[in-house]
Amino acid sequence: MALIVFACVYGAALLGFFGGPLLPDDHKNSGSKEIVRLGMGLVATTVALVLGLLVGSAKNFYDTQNTEVTQFAANFVLLDRILTHYGPEAKDPRDAMRSFLADQLELFGPSPGPVGSYFNSAAASGDAVFDKIQELSPKDDKQRSLKAQALNLSVQLGQTRSLMFEQKTLPIPRLLVVMLILWLMVLFLSFGIFAPRNLTVLLGLFLSAVAVCGAILLMFEMYHPYTGLIRVSDAPLRAAMMQLGH
Repeated sequence: MALIVFACVYGAALLGFFGGPLLPDDHKNSGSKEIVRLGMGLVATTVALVLGLLVGSAKNFYDTQNTEVTQFAANFVLLDRILTHYGPEAKDPRDAMRSFLADQLELFGPSPGPVGSYFNSAAASGDAVFDKIQELSPKDDKQRSLKAQALNLSVQLGQTRSLMFEQKTLPIPRLLVVMLILWLMVLFLSFGIFAPRNLTVLLGLFLSAVAVCGAILLMFEMYHPYTGLIRVSDAPLRAAMMQLGH
């Protein structure tokens, strides 16, 4: 997507660069340049504002996912400690937890499978943990209290997993992105029309297009935090996996 945006934006700049000399002279006088400059100043301000908002929104989305993964891992460790204090009768739910966490780690694999397949597998593993805890038969008040806490934590794990899945399918505001691309094309077209015809200008327009499209690339990457170049770290989950059973 970022490459397509770059092609559109830099293509508009080249169109203006090579098509500008074909315009009649009265279209390139100082008055015309001033009007176009004022109009493009408004467009540039709009582009900067919208691009900043989109990148900021994507960063907040990424940070939210990162926080949820950390909280998810912490709840795994806490639930394992509670079941450890419950006693050896909790071996089955602890084993089910390892399977649940292993399924969760698949989301961070180099080639994660379909979202629906992942969700079904993780849901089944999460249900197994809840069922195993529910099957425990407390012998005293201490075990009854620990079982209640374990059930509450297992429900929280399921809620966090469902939230992560739903957020993974959130769409990017495509209409806003399309409008941003159109504004950028108009802006770079105006740059090219009135720019001096030399290699330095071409290089400057190229680097400007790369910089703008780099920001759009960052936005798309942060809206997909489990794939691509900028990914939520699975280190908290792997650390939790190492602690389970100890």
